[in-house]
Amino acid sequence: MTHLTVEQCRAARALLDWSQARLGAKAQVSEGTVRDFEKGKRIPAAGMIVAMRSALELAGVAFLSDGGTVHGGPGVRLKRSTASRTPIQDSEAGIIQNSEM
Repeated sequence: MTHLTVEQCRAARALLDWSQARLGAKAQVSEGTVRDFEKGKRIPAAGMIVAMRSALELAGVAFLSDGGTVHGGPGVRLKRSTASRTPIQDSEAGIIQNSEM
């Protein structure tokens, strides 16, 4: 099973500036699943954890295993290249890079 801690989930969303609803939509789980997981109310099924972590990784989050942070615990960071971030969908706004306009 792919591991995802509550703290990693919150931190990854913060790095991406994603709401719980957006993570839920990207991972195809309910917003309530994300909210309850982050509040420690319940542990979602393994498939839901994998889906949440996969959505965050696809958007550009790298997960650090134990010992990967200053405090020695698991953590997150953005991957060096942001080219792998989730493409902007219709109806979403974004920044146009390298515009010649």
